[in-house]
Amino acid sequence: MIIATWNINGIKARIEVLVAWLKEANPDVVCLQEIKSVDENFPAGPIEELGYNVATHGQKGFNGVAILSKRPFDELTPRLPGDDGDEQARYLEAVISGDEGAVRVASIYLPNGNPVDTEKYPYKLAWMERLIAHAQNHLEQEEPLVLAGDYNVIPQDGDCYSASAWADDALALPQTRERFRTLMGLGFTDALRAVTPEEGLYTFWDYQAGAWQRNNGIRIDHLLLSPQAADRLKQCETTSHVRGWEKPSDHIPVWIDLAI
Repeated sequence: MIIATWNINGIKARIEVLVAWLKEANPDVVCLQEIKSVDENFPAGPIEELGYNVATHGQKGFNGVAILSKRPFDELTPRLPGDDGDEQARYLEAVISGDEGAVRVASIYLPNGNPVDTEKYPYKLAWMERLIAHAQNHLEQEEPLVLAGDYNVIPQDGDCYSASAWADDALALPQTRERFRTLMGLGFTDALRAVTPEEGLYTFWDYQAGAWQRNNGIRIDHLLLSPQAADRLKQCETTSHVRGWEKPSDHIPVWIDLAI
């Protein structure tokens, strides 16, 4: 089963790019972030025509997540538990059956956290604490689990083109990385790092200052695997060529192949 994650940066602006990539890559499951659309206005038609079921958890103008699947959804759960007052659409979870069992997949759009001297950074850290608690509960079920998405976390200095340029950013602050390590320490595997230690495998390039042309990128889109999912990992790759397409997202798809 090919499972991908992609911050699409606006589904309506990027629907043609998404459809072109779906035709090229033919993934089984896609976790989208930052769809920037309410559920009823999500352009599902062109995606459904390619044989995908579509589930969304959106809000107007920003945020929003979706999961596309060639197989039916056995379960769907929107919203990350732990704060009933949180209205931001950043989490959608699905259970999908494959030929060799089922997998639980989450599409995650973790808060950016900038500027760090505002309420946005404490919100990011609190959201990460909620994710850690939720992930720990799922791990107790001992099932294949994939936490896929835009984490807005640069795990290590080697995951960005310039550590000094990002040292004071919410994506790379020690508190951010500490919480990410706590999540990983529960027993998750970073799928890309499981297959290669190579640096310079970025997933985001800003639209400004020629970042793409100069390869000034960062790696913030991750697929984290429970032990049961990691045991089934066959491959993980980034697809950087998509960033060079017309009207691209500033992120690229990252995908894994699981024996499910």
